[in-house]
Amino acid sequence: MNDVKPPRTILVTGAAGYIGAILTPALLAEGYRVIALDDFRYGQSALLDCCHDSRLRVVRGDARDADTLRPLIAEADALIPLAALVGAPLCARLPREARSINLEAVETLIAESRADQPIVFPNTNSGYGIGAPGVPCTEESPLRPISLYGRLKVEAEKRVLATGRGVALRLATVFGVSPRMRLDLLVNDFVYRAATDRSVVLFEPHFKRNYIHVRDVARAFIFALAHFEELRGQAYNVGLSDANLSKRELCEEIRKQAPDFAIVEAPIGEDPDKRDYIVSNAKIERAGFRPRVTLAEGIAELLKGYQIVRRNGYGNG
Repeated sequence: MNDVKPPRTILVTGAAGYIGAILTPALLAEGYRVIALDDFRYGQSALLDCCHDSRLRVVRGDARDADTLRPLIAEADALIPLAALVGAPLCARLPREARSINLEAVETLIAESRADQPIVFPNTNSGYGIGAPGVPCTEESPLRPISLYGRLKVEAEKRVLATGRGVALRLATVFGVSPRMRLDLLVNDFVYRAATDRSVVLFEPHFKRNYIHVRDVARAFIFALAHFEELRGQAYNVGLSDANLSKRELCEEIRKQAPDFAIVEAPIGEDPDKRDYIVSNAKIERAGFRPRVTLAEGIAELLKGYQIVRRNGYGNG
């Protein structure tokens, strides 16, 4: 096994996305140099607040292009491939592009990287598909993704872990305010509806899933870099252990802070990922990582944020 040096310079692809816009300044605050690669396809202005930092390098480019990646990888000590088309609906609409970004770009990054470069990869809890009622999904549970999005992320995780120098973070449904805001994520969407429409119509209200704040996601990446040797070669669920909630239970939590939020149930749709599971985060907690931002704190933050933003331009394609 090759020795892996403590990382100093981190290459982050998709660095101006929803997670990257939080992770990049967090890495800079920890003293890392960051090479931020993004194609800025959504016209976002994320990372402008970091441009004063001499340790940040911003590259406008495509994470699928080997000629773009090669010199950036050569400068880096560790790699975080965030670039992706995120979500089942977007991947279903653009299947060829989803495969090229979510899987083939990761394969290119692996092929162009060195044996001493850690890779910390974001997977999704969607890979678990439909869980057994009342049985928490652990990292040993079978991965049974249903959507193209889930299948591509699971396949990319396999590629990363097969290198022997990867860590996979299987993220719960992410929520919270980010400079590259997304209103299409479940908690963000429901809180937006509470703040603006003051009502929501739920389908599959009993379906359960786990949740994690975007700032804690950034902390999990930094934790993985700092504890890479102990974590390497393995996957870790990352979520709030006290927030395995159904859609209905989530809405009730929101209503505690938005009392006039009306919740209506109706059979009007279905989740293309069929996400219905509870998740155990015990493995990463045993390793020493625990989230800091509660669901209630994230809801309060979102309600405040929605005094600023409105839906136009804050989706994902």
